[in-house]
Amino acid sequence: MAGLEGIEQPRRHGSATAARWTPAVEDERALKALELFGNPTEAEVPLPSRPESAATARRLTQVVVLRHWGLSPKMTEDTVLLVSELVGNAVRHTGARVFGLRMRRRRGWIRIEVRDPSRGLPCLMPVQELDLSGRGLFLVDKLSDRWGVDLLPRGKTTWFEMRVADR
Repeated sequence: MAGLEGIEQPRRHGSATAARWTPAVEDERALKALELFGNPTEAEVPLPSRPESAATARRLTQVVVLRHWGLSPKMTEDTVLLVSELVGNAVRHTGARVFGLRMRRRRGWIRIEVRDPSRGLPCLMPVQELDLSGRGLFLVDKLSDRWGVDLLPRGKTTWFEMRVADR
């Protein structure tokens, strides 16, 4: 372009439409996930058993826990982390093609469930400080008030519950 030799042009990395991360962009992505996959408080949401589904599950959790249920940012952060761990376990260890995500709230409690077709039980392992993996259920055990597994005729539901203050 004539006359622009000394002017630095903006550099584009990746897609021209890729947005940088901001809370507003993440909120928009969360609402889009809700629109695309459905509301896990109304019915179980089926998600493909792929690593990127963890991000979808986190976004769905964020929009439900923070926006719909109006819980604190700290409660939202912990819930999002634990959902990510359960989803990661379903993706890595079950061989499923699809898993289900469901969220429930009752007086004083929230309950998050991940259903998959495997009847293999998750195992809470001792964790060492320098371990790079195997911390998922350890975190669920430490941050939730209770957790468990319900065996189904075909598969299982792994869940956790957390106490919440009712308004």
